Amino acid sequence: MSRRLHWLALGLLLIAGGVGAAVDTFEFSSEQERDRFYAIGSELRCPKCQNQNIADSDAPIAADLRQEVFRLLEDGRSDDEIVDYMVARYGEFVRYKPALNRDTAVLWFGPLAFLLVGVLALVLLVRRRQRAVNESSDAGLSPQEQKRLDELLNKKSQDD
Repeated sequence: MSRRLHWLALGLLLIAGGVGAAVDTFEFSSEQERDRFYAIGSELRCPKCQNQNIADSDAPIAADLRQEVFRLLEDGRSDDEIVDYMVARYGEFVRYKPALNRDTAVLWFGPLAFLLVGVLALVLLVRRRQRAVNESSDAGLSPQEQKRLDELLNKKSQDD
């Protein structure tokens, strides 16, 4: 019985270890500022996780970025200034929706270009196949070829 209690206590300690994880607590001056903080945090990608925004990520770098966003909000920076600051520091990758410019045009228009190329290739393939079918049906035997075929078939039937 004592051994079971030891294992139970150990299990509870392991479970309770996660409870003490760091939670960001920020004191906002207004509800609007809190909303801005979460809007900006959901717009910025965590550089480590890459598929989570900084608001949802538990990575230490995301916590640092949240702290930096909070600091910039407290300094009175606008949303665009905060995002521009993060982009200048971490590159366009930090944004979930990168700005449309010369460097990111491929991200915006690449999928559409691939779709158009695929549709064009499909249309050309279907047309080529239809043309081949039409040519093969139009290309019957000439009268001389038909006569020769008939002769060969008659000879074959006479031999049998």
